[in-house]
Amino acid sequence: MKNKNDSAEHTGQPSHHIPDVEIIDLEDDGNQTVNSDITPDSPENTVSEDADSGKPAKRFRINMHLVLVAVVILFFAGIIYKIMNFGQYVDLDEIFKDGQGTYEDTYDEMLPLMGENGVRIDPDYSDGLTIVAFGNAPFADDRDSDDGLANMIAREANATVYNCSISGSYMAASSDVFDADTNPMDAYTLYWLSCIASGINLDNHFINAARVLEDETPPDAEEAHKTLSSIDFSKVDIITIMYDATDYLLGHNMYNFDNPTDITQFAGNLEASIELLQATYPHIRIIVMSPTYAFAVDENGKYVSSDIQRYGQDVLSVYSIMEWNACASRSVTFVDHLYGTITEDNAKHYLTDNLHLNKAGRKKVTERFLYALRYFDSEE
Repeated sequence: MKNKNDSAEHTGQPSHHIPDVEIIDLEDDGNQTVNSDITPDSPENTVSEDADSGKPAKRFRINMHLVLVAVVILFFAGIIYKIMNFGQYVDLDEIFKDGQGTYEDTYDEMLPLMGENGVRIDPDYSDGLTIVAFGNAPFADDRDSDDGLANMIAREANATVYNCSISGSYMAASSDVFDADTNPMDAYTLYWLSCIASGINLDNHFINAARVLEDETPPDAEEAHKTLSSIDFSKVDIITIMYDATDYLLGHNMYNFDNPTDITQFAGNLEASIELLQATYPHIRIIVMSPTYAFAVDENGKYVSSDIQRYGQDVLSVYSIMEWNACASRSVTFVDHLYGTITEDNAKHYLTDNLHLNKAGRKKVTERFLYALRYFDSEE
């Protein structure tokens, strides 16, 4: 009989003998090495022990559920923080502790007088500077005082200023055809005054308006009419126009996109007037000044922001912007008082009420007018 072990070795068949196993003395101190046929480098069979405790070391594993919970908690905590701090009180005294600062972004548009050939016409003041002023309260208030706006400009610019402003007047006419019995104050709107300045006889407008208004006729209406009728416009260098926020406060229409020279609109009346004056007197430079800031008045008589309160088409700032647009369309200078002179931030220092300028306010307007007047003087 053949030896079975020898047979397995010679035939190449796997051997089924039991491997040698070293017997461990259980009473030993545990420092003996265990030998086996199991490969020690195999990852699944590697056992890591803590050097100090002799216990298997624990692996650190990230629990994705806990991470997601933490992210959600932080997300909602951020939302709650934003809500709790939304609308927090701002201390304006702290913000403006170094002064109000200045507005750099204005709608100022400084343009020289241009000839038909596109060449700039430089002013000739050799026979003196002559200015004609149209408007309402800014020029009409204290008109006979040294502190009146027209007189301040005359003094500072060393000029002759004809003051054709009318107190209580406004820009936008109620109708494109004057009707004294329906709207007598329309006689004093800029367009009809521009017609008189251009040589169109509208004396009946003033006569009929005074007949209907009687004691309510503006006290300076007749004076303005006589002054306007007496001016030799061939010697006039500058026409300046400034109406305050009266049209806004009365809720008058602002702009007609289908007819930019609609005299029943605030900006339309201005553009129609500029068009007429430029056609009649191309040698005169026109400087338009926007309303200064004015407060709106709510139903309780409280002053509120005119950037919030609407009476007509829009808020005061839009009236001023559309006035700028009319000036840009006709290439005339526009001085932005609303953002560059007397603003919502400083208005309380320059107004006597919600609308009218005090002496300091008229002084600031004078400074800005002189800036526009002399803007091109330093150029070669």
